[in-house]
Amino acid sequence: MHRRTRVARLFTVTAVAAGLVVTAGIAPAAAGSKGKELPATTINGSGATFPQGMIDACREAFAEVQPNVTVNYPNPGGGSGKGRQEFADQVTAWGASDAPYPSTDLPKVKGGAFLYVPYVTAPITVSYNLEGVSKRLKFTPATLAKIFQGDITTWNDAAIAADNPGVKLPATKVTIARRSDSSGTTQNFTGYLVKAAGSVWKLGTGSTITWPEGSQGGNGNPGVSAIVGQTNGAIGYVDFSDAKATGLDYGAVQNAAGKYIVPSLPAATAALDGVALASDGLYDPLNSPAAAAYPITAPTWLLVYQKYSNADTANAVKAWAEYLIGGCQKLAKSVDYAPIPKEWAKQTKTRLEAIS
Repeated sequence: MHRRTRVARLFTVTAVAAGLVVTAGIAPAAAGSKGKELPATTINGSGATFPQGMIDACREAFAEVQPNVTVNYPNPGGGSGKGRQEFADQVTAWGASDAPYPSTDLPKVKGGAFLYVPYVTAPITVSYNLEGVSKRLKFTPATLAKIFQGDITTWNDAAIAADNPGVKLPATKVTIARRSDSSGTTQNFTGYLVKAAGSVWKLGTGSTITWPEGSQGGNGNPGVSAIVGQTNGAIGYVDFSDAKATGLDYGAVQNAAGKYIVPSLPAATAALDGVALASDGLYDPLNSPAAAAYPITAPTWLLVYQKYSNADTANAVKAWAEYLIGGCQKLAKSVDYAPIPKEWAKQTKTRLEAIS
């Protein structure tokens, strides 16, 4: 079920990691026309692995639009927590995070005023590996909460069975796969459980939390994906792009309207229905009330300063951010992300005029 070989996606990631400017199935020049050519500049970033596929594809395409600008981003990115910290310490010119700064950390951002730049959204899948079960499993929020906090320890538990009538479930041990690094995916997944499962979920939310003993931690979304793929009985939260790229099975999750929704780009787009983009660029599609919404649809942002000490850096960062919300929106679906609404892009472009 849904075990497809994502050759183009995997080739893209491999090529970027090797420093190549080649993308299988993507024509960079088609993603945006060339503007005024900027001088030779390097802008380093780090952070979230959730949008890794989008960032990597856009970096390649941006090299065609601005050949003198080098946009660096590690693969994997290092996690949202690392991205926020390095950006705050001015180690990087820009960052990527799936979660905003805690209010207590804002005074520690050394570069002063900065902007949250939304550019895509996508599902966080509940991916699993369960030998002998071919039918896609369904999960209610309460069942997910019990699984991930260790209350449910075998796959034939009554709660999972109640969500999946008629499915013969094995007595296989449940292995929780989760992030080992400071992660916006963790924060959004646990934030969803706080919203949707209520008092059933007892572990709270954050970029790091204390998981049950015996859970297995992976570095970045690829690390969690690898654990799930290699472990019979494993279940983990994995971004849509990586889950598809590695051929994982993933479940349908009951949304706020009571419908079981399979993660997809249309279901992620539906999760933005009725969601407002705040004046600071923040938005929250988790547990969206929209009937067609996939409930664990996550936000993600670029972090950019309003003022830079070097004009070339400022112009390069601004051009990079504008490209992500502009020309590169055309590539989003090809690498398994949902583009932001056009009105959001328009509002964000206006805000980017503050960069100097």
